Amino acid sequence: MTRITGRLAWIALALSTAAGAQEAPSGPPAVRATFAVIDTAGERIGQVTAIQEASGTLFQLFVRNLPPGQHGLHLHATPACDPPTFQTATGHLNPAGMKHGRRNPEGPHLGDLPNLEVNAAGEARTELRLDSLTLTPGPRSIGVPGTALVIHAGEDDERTDPTGNSGARIACAVLAIPEQ
Repeated sequence: MTRITGRLAWIALALSTAAGAQEAPSGPPAVRATFAVIDTAGERIGQVTAIQEASGTLFQLFVRNLPPGQHGLHLHATPACDPPTFQTATGHLNPAGMKHGRRNPEGPHLGDLPNLEVNAAGEARTELRLDSLTLTPGPRSIGVPGTALVIHAGEDDERTDPTGNSGARIACAVLAIPEQ
């Protein structure tokens, strides 16, 4: 009898622990996705990982084989990266019709990101938290239907409309979460 009672106590404890785990507060499911960054030859040169957080999205970017220096970094409106020019990404993501540039008094628009610094070895690693964007469906979503992250040949002057004089597009990543 003691043996059965002891076993029942362990079973009850296990069931209550499992039930407690199921009753934990549940928020929206975590969305995390990794996307390839390609160069003008269509070769993979890095990746960008997007992680949905409570107030926005964290982007972790790593690239290699790029020219050293400052490079314009923008979100573009169309989720397409056809090399060698990446013109299929169309213009910057700008649903509110703002002017280009983080230093422009009439800007910035949604696609404006800080310049990317590539080191002497041709590599760059950065993290960006964008509170204005989500990966989940909705008006601030970049995940559905998607967008493109574009790296430009030159530095973005953060003022000149529409592109910041950042030059040609030299790398691109399609950011799109498949609809479920």
